[in-house]
Amino acid sequence: MQLDFNSPIESFAIPEGVRCACIFVAVARLAACEADRAGSSLINVKRTMALIDLLVARRIYTLFLSTNQVFDGDTPHVAADAPMSPVSEYGRQKAETESLLHKRMADGAPIGVLRLAKVVSPGMALLSTWTQELARGRAIRAFSDLTMAPTPVDLVAISSARMMEERLSVIAQLTGPRDVTYVETARFLAKKNGVDPRLVEAVSALESGLPRGATPGNTTLGSSLITKRYGIIVPDAL
Repeated sequence: MQLDFNSPIESFAIPEGVRCACIFVAVARLAACEADRAGSSLINVKRTMALIDLLVARRIYTLFLSTNQVFDGDTPHVAADAPMSPVSEYGRQKAETESLLHKRMADGAPIGVLRLAKVVSPGMALLSTWTQELARGRAIRAFSDLTMAPTPVDLVAISSARMMEERLSVIAQLTGPRDVTYVETARFLAKKNGVDPRLVEAVSALESGLPRGATPGNTTLGSSLITKRYGIIVPDAL
């Protein structure tokens, strides 16, 4: 059954037998949120909350996937209970939604939050393109001021599933253990494939026009709850 976020959520009929749900739909591109604050907020806040309230009214446990963008990126391994300090419009919208959810959680609603940063999957387009270009002896460009602490998508799926199975009403986080720059990643790929790393040219994300908040100094989040509870440890980026 399809759910159209461009239509009123209240008219959506929740299928019978649903015991839990995971909310990861969003306008997630920072530039898109900045360009259309009202339109993106309608999806990321108003209609997301309408859907969650609809689910919770049926006592359906709901896991909301959030983001490191609720923080300013000044602190590595920021704790889950640290005050939110978003810089980007996307981060502000996610933080607003989280604040509403925290109040409902405090009142006993069956809601959980899982904050993530960069999620990567096999065959990720950017890395595949880099590898192909380097193999052909072509130079590539990579950002020197853009970092990531990537988490494999399978670990995100396992963590989400276990939180839903337990109906865990907490704020949890999951990222890699350290940040690496995109240029560092590209040069690692070059060396791994026996290609001259000098084919990788370092460029600035800020000078390339990325929106405010796109280049936090740190994207790592304190992930001890997931590690202790489920034994899930995200590997180093490289």
